[in-house]
Amino acid sequence: MGLSAQMSTRNISRFWEWGRKIICVGRNYAEHAKELKNAVPTEPVLFLKPPSAYVREGSPIVLPFYSSNLHHEVELGVVIGKGGAAIPQSAAMEHVAGYALCLDMTARDVQDECKSKGLPWTLAKAFDTSCPVSEFIPKERVPEPGNVKLWLKVNSQLRQSGCTSDMIFSIPYLVSYISDFITLEEGDLILTGTPKGVSAVQEQDELQAGIDGLVTMTFTVERKDH
Repeated sequence: MGLSAQMSTRNISRFWEWGRKIICVGRNYAEHAKELKNAVPTEPVLFLKPPSAYVREGSPIVLPFYSSNLHHEVELGVVIGKGGAAIPQSAAMEHVAGYALCLDMTARDVQDECKSKGLPWTLAKAFDTSCPVSEFIPKERVPEPGNVKLWLKVNSQLRQSGCTSDMIFSIPYLVSYISDFITLEEGDLILTGTPKGVSAVQEQDELQAGIDGLVTMTFTVERKDH
């Protein structure tokens, strides 16, 4: 494969087709931590989703067969354009190619059971279709990533509305912090946490989410037989 062919297969605006990991930040909005009766963290809480979690508009969010309490969490996703390890905060934004509107779909009943047993959250967070993503939003279109308004409606009713200005840990801090432990690679996605207002969705519900002035996306929820 020549260099040009290799480059053409790595289109950052379709990061979900080839990016290798999704790194999620839990409890990054104080009000959301409180609504789930979690302590507000003093350092980021990290977990992973596999790339098979990605789902795009036109395909449904599939309820996991083992959950009866699937929650929506609307988040700003940060798309890495230049890899690195131990990235200083001062240089962190040079590694960001752009953003995406994302949902962190969570099997809350499974998560609660895992938490009570001190077990990892993988089954609650990493299932197929647990990471709906919007179109790629180039960095130039988001001059203030620390002041982005996110919202989510279920069946036209507003459930979540928040602003990234309420994040406990900023995007540069998260990029730097994560890269101290996990080398970031081109095409990786960082989910930056969700504002308060998470709630359950049912089969046939329609989820609409948006970033004011930039993007909206719509997904329906389906259940597939196991």
